[in-house]
Parts: sequence; C-alpha cells; structure tokens
Amino acid sequence: MVGALGLRILSSGCPPGGLTELLPAYRAFFAGMVLVGVGSLYYHLDPTNATLVWDRLPMTISFMAFFAAVVGEHLSPALGRRLLWPLVVLGLATVLYWHLTETAGRGDLRPYALVQFLPLALMPLILLRHPSRLQGTRYLWAVLAAYALAKGAEAADAWIFGATGFISGHSLKHLLAAGGGDAFLLALRQRHPSNCDLAG
Repeated sequence: MVGALGLRILSSGCPPGGLTELLPAYRAFFAGMVLVGVGSLYYHLDPTNATLVWDRLPMTISFMAFFAAVVGEHLSPALGRRLLWPLVVLGLATVLYWHLTETAGRGDLRPYALVQFLPLALMPLILLRHPSRLQGTRYLWAVLAAYALAKGAEAADAWIFGATGFISGHSLKHLLAAGGGDAFLLALRQRHPSNCDLAG
C-alpha cells in the first residue's frame, strides 16, 4: 500500500520534498516496495528457497534505490542518478548468485549481505558529513532506523512471539519495513526547499 501510494504521488512529477533528477530512484524505491508485497505473499504461501528468491529480489531494488537517493541528495544528484541502475543490477545479481549457489548445495549469502550492510554503514556517514539540499534529514534517519529495527525483529523472531504471544518478529519486520517506506514518502511530501518542478 505504501509503495502504491508513493508511485501514485510520483506519477505527476516530483513532489516538493524531492529532487527532480532523482525521480527514477524514488520511483524505483516505491516500485520495489510494491513488488516486495507480491513477492513476499508468494513466498509465504509456499515458503521454499525457490520462492524466497522472489521475496529478496524486490527488496534489493528498494534498498539500492534508497542508497542512490541518499547519495544523490547529499553528494551529487548526477552521481545518484548514474549509480541507480548499476546498484540495482548489483543487488539483483547477489540474489541470483545466492540462488545458484543454493541449488548447488552451498548457498552463499555473503554478497547479498554485503550489498545490504555496506550501504547501511555508509549512509549514516553520508548523512552526518554531507548536508543535503533538502531540509528534514530526520526522515531519512527514520528510514534507516526502521530498517535496522526490522532486521533486529527478524533475528528475534521466536523471542518476540514468546514475549508478546500474538505477533512474531517476522511479522513485526514487515510492519517496520512498511513504516520505513512511509517515512520516505513523508520526506518527499514535507521536506523543503526543493528544486523540483511539479511538471517534471
């Protein structure tokens, strides 16, 4: 739902809290969220390593698109735009590599983990050291916090269910991830100033 709302808002151009040059990154982020919903549903209906591929592929689209957007907003819009599709392809390749190695009996998640955790380590440094052309960096911090909490909830899946008795860590992970997407949507709608042209 968050992904679909984001795409709807972006369909008429760049909202006031974004940069026109980064529209492809914003759209890729929310398109990835929509696909995560579809891929995750497919996986949970039949949880196997084969269906897990379709859950992880769109996750990398959103994550790499967000990283490109952070680079574009804090370092250079042109750089963020140039990095977008190479980053997305790299992310997708790590999932396909894991799947190939999994079918060979030696599933290797190291490249997939790297494309998640290296940007997660770099983005706080970028946010702290390089000011943005947009006010409201707190929204991006909220996205990162939601992602970190989602990973923590996933790791504590059984413990959270045992403690609450009604929600698992995995379920909470999905809600936190959606909250992160919502924080980015709020950023695009509420940050200022902006160089966006709504007709762009």
